[in-house]
Amino acid sequence: MLLDGARQTGKTWLLKEFGKNEYENTAYVNFDSDPLPEEVFTGFNIPRIIRAVSSLTGQSIVPSKTLIVFDEVQENPLALTSLKYFAESELEYDICASGSLLGIGLHKGTGFPVGKVEEVRLYPMSFNEFVRAKGGEAKFDFLESSNWDEISTLHSDFSSLLQEYCFTGGMPEVVKAYIDGQDLYKTRQIQKSILLGYEKDFSKHIPSSLLPKVNLVWNSLPSQLAKENKKFTLSSIKKGSRLKEFEEAINWLEEACLVYKVDRCSKVSYPLKFYEEPNIFKLFPSDLGLLGCMANIDLASIFVKGTFFAEFNGAF
Repeated sequence: MLLDGARQTGKTWLLKEFGKNEYENTAYVNFDSDPLPEEVFTGFNIPRIIRAVSSLTGQSIVPSKTLIVFDEVQENPLALTSLKYFAESELEYDICASGSLLGIGLHKGTGFPVGKVEEVRLYPMSFNEFVRAKGGEAKFDFLESSNWDEISTLHSDFSSLLQEYCFTGGMPEVVKAYIDGQDLYKTRQIQKSILLGYEKDFSKHIPSSLLPKVNLVWNSLPSQLAKENKKFTLSSIKKGSRLKEFEEAINWLEEACLVYKVDRCSKVSYPLKFYEEPNIFKLFPSDLGLLGCMANIDLASIFVKGTFFAEFNGAF
């Protein structure tokens, strides 16, 4: 299995928890902090790879009883390619890989294991998951009952929860810090740290010729969404620029799971795909809380003034 998604969405925790609950032991390799040498994967000899993983992790690896985890696998393209050979091997090893920036377009020239592994994408927590994380399972189950007369009595409760979610967003570390301490400023600092990590990824993984364009698109997102029609306009980034000039930068951010590209439809009819206008679109950051942090939203406008939903032209 290949688990991808934006950084800080909880991939590492999820795989370790899965290994702890479903297997006798877990052999965990992080290719960013404690990688295996690339030579280990030369020729994709599965027994040799298994010996190296066992030696590095100190874990005995038994087929069907041990979960092998390759984390931050984007740092070693050969390790990513090896998933294909694990899938084809007669030895039934259970292996999960995870990482960011795993879009096929981000690894041109590498043997991405298309069709050989189950690919799963992890997104930030939804509003439903946020409410449940706060212990509101019964409350949300009640909401899903569609008993609107009774649900209306909880309008105030859900409005407050929605305000909180608009602030935290769905990054698990942010949500946990908020629930544990209710410290708004500490929570905001974690969001800033996540954004800083994204910017470091830009410098590390994006070709120097493309980097300025990615930065321009990324940094323009709050102002683009604050406009009345929210349509992404290139002229507001660089005068006289055309879509073709920034298309690769937008694709990079989309494949890195950092933005959602929402195309306009010329007609509200099924199937919508028939009526898409891909040159007219909006770009949304993948997490609501990070958008608020990028825009430096005044916390008082969310929790005190009650103007949050009216301001910013409904961007949130």
